[in-house]
Amino acid sequence: MNTDQLIDHFSNYLPLKPQEIEALVSRVKERRIKRRQFILQENDVCQHITFVLAGCFKMYGVDAKGKEHNLQFAAENDWIVDFASLYKEKPSKLYIEAMEPALILQIFRDDLYYLYDKHTVFNRNFRIMVENKYIELQNRVLQNISSTGQERYEAFLEQYPVLSNRLSNTQIASYLGITPEFLSKIRADRKLK
Repeated sequence: MNTDQLIDHFSNYLPLKPQEIEALVSRVKERRIKRRQFILQENDVCQHITFVLAGCFKMYGVDAKGKEHNLQFAAENDWIVDFASLYKEKPSKLYIEAMEPALILQIFRDDLYYLYDKHTVFNRNFRIMVENKYIELQNRVLQNISSTGQERYEAFLEQYPVLSNRLSNTQIASYLGITPEFLSKIRADRKLK
């Protein structure tokens, strides 16, 4: 199992000691995911937190008219999870779908709680990661209510620099809350500058 990337990721926060690495490795499951395969569907209870080794995922909701609304993307060295469903053990309102073939590591809820309880470094590391995601969410909400489509696209490029060429205009536009046609115009205008 390829856990070096995950261990390196934790080193960006609080490095792990050998016994903490051993505890982590024993509670992580590796999975290969096909393009368009779901790791979470609406009405399922989220059972795990997912670290992306390779590939790209989107987390989205679907409105009453059947339109997708992208909330988050996760590519290499990022996490994706529906925290509301995971922690409250309630059915999810979201989908998490692979946009490319992927290799992931998953930690199931009970294993995550074990790591929190037995090795406080995981509690602190995950708290820092969740706080960072919360800051991203606050910034995104503020952008959505106070920024132009162009400004939201610039913020997207800053947050997801490697994804702009891996995602379709439709996916990015859904995330930004604009039409794919308007995104095409924004991209064309950027090329002229």
